[in-house]
Amino acid sequence: MSYQYLTIERHGGVERVTLNRPDVRNAFNAHVIAELTAWAKQAHTDPTLRVVILAGAGKVFSAGADAAWMAQMAGYTHEDNVRDARAGAEMFLAINTVPAIVIGRIHGAALGGGSGLAAVCDIVVAETNAVFGFAETRLGILPAMISPYVLQKIGASAARDLFLTGRRFDAAKAREIGLVHDVVPLEQLDAAVDRYLAESLSASPTAVARAKRLLPNVLGKSPADVIDITAEAIAAQRVSPEGQEGLKAFLEKRTPSWSPAE
Repeated sequence: MSYQYLTIERHGGVERVTLNRPDVRNAFNAHVIAELTAWAKQAHTDPTLRVVILAGAGKVFSAGADAAWMAQMAGYTHEDNVRDARAGAEMFLAINTVPAIVIGRIHGAALGGGSGLAAVCDIVVAETNAVFGFAETRLGILPAMISPYVLQKIGASAARDLFLTGRRFDAAKAREIGLVHDVVPLEQLDAAVDRYLAESLSASPTAVARAKRLLPNVLGKSPADVIDITAEAIAAQRVSPEGQEGLKAFLEKRTPSWSPAE
């Protein structure tokens, strides 16, 4: 599939997805949302996809909503707004549930929906000077569509501060609250992403996919309430082909078949 606002590069099981609207700081509009949704849905059906690197072209990762698109929204009816918002919500859900590991490469700024994209990445690496923010309330609107994913990452306390004030915060703060996992100087950003990529490729693809499905099923629940879920999950993976291969490789002191040779 060809895209107007995304650049896709594929090397084996690794796909680099780059937001490609640098002239407007990779801002969202309906077309970008449709393309990201289409890409994510296709990724769900690709058993050979193991790692995704999500990045932005130009000087920033993503500055959030496109100003021209927001101007159009001013004339939307309630029904138009619901339809538009559902499209955005479906995009975040589709990316969040991609069975492969999704690594966010954040530089410059990730604002509004850009910070939302960071929240739906499994691993986020940011450069030291990157700026984040949920500025929606300063525009008189809400960070509604991204809220489920941001809350899972940063918790209610940090969300109360950052959602309600709409203030911007730096990469160090983003790491402190759990939105970002690693912060490095810009010149080291690609090397840091590559380290996480190498680590990701050592994990079993089916175990990754099942672990991603497991997390929301146990999040916020007591251990006693999820005994059946967790027991069934590990049992199913142990008897799977990759579960058997992983155990054999461990016992035989060799690299499992899915892992690149050391």
